[in-house]
Amino acid sequence: MLKEKMEGEEHMYIIAGLGNPTMQYEGTRHNAGFDVIDALADKYNISVDGRKNRAYIGKGIIEGQKVLLVKPQTYMNLSGESIGGLVDYFKIDEEQDLIVIYDDISLSPGQIRIRKKGSAGGHNGIKSIISQVFPRIKVGVGEKPKKYDLADYVLSHFTKAERKEMEEGYQKAIQAVEKILAGEMEAAMNEFNRKVKPKEA
Repeated sequence: MLKEKMEGEEHMYIIAGLGNPTMQYEGTRHNAGFDVIDALADKYNISVDGRKNRAYIGKGIIEGQKVLLVKPQTYMNLSGESIGGLVDYFKIDEEQDLIVIYDDISLSPGQIRIRKKGSAGGHNGIKSIISQVFPRIKVGVGEKPKKYDLADYVLSHFTKAERKEMEEGYQKAIQAVEKILAGEMEAAMNEFNRKVKPKEA
């Protein structure tokens, strides 16, 4: 349950999407977190063009809540250095007010899963964020084919069919963020954490 805000208390959520900076990584599987932040920014007219603590940031309002959208520019494996500094600077309670969005190869393209807390699950971007107790939204990017190297796979681009599924997934992730900010974490988990069968090729 998200904490109650005291009347008059300054309060803000940090919503961080994980990815890699520079043009060469745009649109890759590993940048699904960045893509969700871009979609949120577009929907709510938030400019994510400020710079702080090695991240692009943008302040705005979603579901009546003040938010800071964040795209760390440290490369995936050092995401925690950037996010941790922002958490400290803005005095955020990461157990309740930090939401991290990132790719997951164990989910079909466009499927999302919400967790209140949990392990890194082998994801280096999450490993670098010291605390494991924060809400996270995992965005499926498809399972790695057996012959692929994992690093090559997560840095590969989506097929045309997968891209369509991912766009649908980004919209689901936006809806999940909205529900979490509205204090409806359980409802969001019930709606989005159902098993979805992969679409036939």
